Amino acid sequence: MHLLGGTDSVLSNVVSELRDERIQQDSMRFRRNLQRLGEFEAFEISKALPYRECIVTTPLGESRMRTCDESAVVVASILRAGLPIHEGVLNVFDRAGSAFVSCFRKYRSDNSFRIELEHISGPTLEGKTLILCDAMVATGASVVLAYDELCKRKGRPLHTHIACAIAAREGLNYMERHFRDEEVTIWMAALDDALTAKAYIVPGLGDAGDLAYGEK
Repeated sequence: MHLLGGTDSVLSNVVSELRDERIQQDSMRFRRNLQRLGEFEAFEISKALPYRECIVTTPLGESRMRTCDESAVVVASILRAGLPIHEGVLNVFDRAGSAFVSCFRKYRSDNSFRIELEHISGPTLEGKTLILCDAMVATGASVVLAYDELCKRKGRPLHTHIACAIAAREGLNYMERHFRDEEVTIWMAALDDALTAKAYIVPGLGDAGDLAYGEK
C-alpha cells in the first residue's frame, strides 16, 4: 500500500481543492483535479513497471535509454467517478488500452446495500499490467467486485495497481484481506478513518461522481 499524501508534495494542494466544498462546485475544476491526481499516481506506478534498454537516434548521435512498454498496460475505471482519474493515467500511459466497469450500490429498505455490476468492456488482461481507477474507496466492495469480474471475463493480469483519490480505513483493510494472495498494489492520495451509516467516507469529499458529472 502506498499513501502518496503521507509526505508533503503539491499533491496535497490537489486533494485540498477536491475536498473544499466551495472549489468543488466548479465541476470542470473538480474533474481536472482528479485528472491531475491520476497523472501523479501514474508517474509513481511507472516506477514499478519493467524496463528494457533501447538505442534512440538523435539528430547528433545515439542515446542509450531505458523504456517501459506502455502497450502492456490496461487502464480500467469504475464508472462514473473513476473516469477523470482514468483520463489522467492515460495522459501518462498514452499507448495503454482501456477497460470500463459499470457497477452501483443497490439499496435495500433498511439502507443497507449490495454492489451490482452491469457491464464490463475492454481488451484481454492476460500478460498485462492493470491499473484500476476509482475515486473513492469506502467499503472496498466495488473495487473487489470489479477486479474479480475483470479477471474472470478478461483474464488475469500480471500485476494490478489500484489507483484512488481517497480510501476509508475499512475499505483499505477489506481490500488488503481480499488481495492478500494476489499481485495487487494499492495507491491512494489520502486515507480517512470514518464511514457514515450509508458508507460515505468522512471527512471525504462528497459524491465524486455527482461532483464531476452532475447528479444522477
